[in-house]
Amino acid sequence: MFPYRQILELHDEDRSLRSIAAMTRHSRQKVTEVIRLAEKRGLKCPLDEEMTDVWIEDFLYPEKKLEASGRQMIDFDYLHEELAKPHVTLTLLHQEYEKKAQEQEKIPYAYRTFTEHYHDFAQKYKATMRIKRKPGEVLEVDWAGSTLFIIDPDTGEKVKVYVFVAALPCSQLSYVEGSLSMDLASWIKLHQHTFEYMGGTTQIIVPDNLKTGVTKHTSKELVLNKTYEEMVRHYHSVVMPARVRSPKDKPSVESSVNTVSTWIIAALRHVQCFTLEEMNQEIQKKLEEFNHRSFTKKEGSRWSAFMEEEKFALTPLPTKPYQMSEWRTGKVQPDYHISVKSMFYSVPYEYIGKHVDVKVSDDAIEVYFNHMRIASHPTLYGKYGQYSTVKDHMPDNHKHYVEQTPQNALDWAAEVGEHTLFVVKFLLDSYGVEKQAMKSIFALKKLERTYTAYEIERACKMVHQITNRPTVKSIQTLIKNNKKTDAEKAFAQQKQTVKNEHAFTRGASYFGGKNK
Repeated sequence: MFPYRQILELHDEDRSLRSIAAMTRHSRQKVTEVIRLAEKRGLKCPLDEEMTDVWIEDFLYPEKKLEASGRQMIDFDYLHEELAKPHVTLTLLHQEYEKKAQEQEKIPYAYRTFTEHYHDFAQKYKATMRIKRKPGEVLEVDWAGSTLFIIDPDTGEKVKVYVFVAALPCSQLSYVEGSLSMDLASWIKLHQHTFEYMGGTTQIIVPDNLKTGVTKHTSKELVLNKTYEEMVRHYHSVVMPARVRSPKDKPSVESSVNTVSTWIIAALRHVQCFTLEEMNQEIQKKLEEFNHRSFTKKEGSRWSAFMEEEKFALTPLPTKPYQMSEWRTGKVQPDYHISVKSMFYSVPYEYIGKHVDVKVSDDAIEVYFNHMRIASHPTLYGKYGQYSTVKDHMPDNHKHYVEQTPQNALDWAAEVGEHTLFVVKFLLDSYGVEKQAMKSIFALKKLERTYTAYEIERACKMVHQITNRPTVKSIQTLIKNNKKTDAEKAFAQQKQTVKNEHAFTRGASYFGGKNK
């Protein structure tokens, strides 16, 4: 019998490969092969008494038993590696195995025996089983039924902490974190923390049918929350919620919830924390113990299984993390603005009266109509009631007003005349709010549509002569009266001119009467 045990024990004594080969009378190549295979399988000294050379050979070379049967050998390591690839199944691998057996004129194992042998191999040598789940394929998420508590330092009251649990079905790695709320913002943030903990994302995310993630889920229709769907798309994944009242669709997280309830939630029942940060620090300590705890029926732990057989299959994280946004609906008001958190943002005036979708984030407000973005604004902060207006969104007659600035108003007044300039300066100085002053100046400037610059200047001059506190209303009234007076004078002058031009006409005096 080959001296497997002696080779491993000599290697454990730090003997050189040359000396081990000389003492066992076998080649260094064979000695190196046995040592490396033992390291790969996790076989380490000291060895138990039952680990004889026969036992070690079966452990290191499980295919030799199959070879003795005269059938086609099964390369178990190859199967395990291939099953990690997308869309590869044991059925496909068995067909390839049968084809190879036929080419070598050997008898293949039937599919059922083939899968049983692989199952025994994976259970004995591998931390993960890939018959049902592929590495990096699925992440199951849920809220634990049990909760934790923190103590309010001011009132001494207990504040409930909800526990978020995520699990990878392949390696059974779990992530746990506490939250004071189960709202959408917390749901998104906890997903991001999970991805950061794992260092990547899975192809599929399986949540429960909670309202923060799934708007509607029937046999015919699935409607996800827009923000949740957008976040998942940012991380190159998809959401496939479990069927309603079907916990078997996410058995790993259901199992993890029960285990977490024991090893984390129950283990922290006597721990008092005064902030959520303190509580999560305690949770992280228990989580590390949980993920590094050895399996009871096979070698390794959740963490070692994840690092060795699943982490490589995760989708890399994007360069920038997802920025939380919220979707709302709104109606465009007659002033072509929409209201978002008591702030007002413009959209093209053509959409007045239309219902639009609004994407709200910390940095930007984006407005969509029929899935097409029609407006974008920086998010306003501070005093309520602020306006963000884009000039191109305004009707032409409104643009003229927006273009007005104090300097433009002064330049225009200087062109009209010194008395108009005096009025404009007075209006700018007298109002406490510049916007109110510009509103009055705009009303004064609108007189250009009806009156000449001379008439405006003359009215301003007359008002200035009367008072040092002119108003636009007084100028408007005076310019109208001046227009009316000018019209009457013009008519009288025209009448006199006609009379002078027809002086030869005989009147009553010509006939001895009196002029009336």
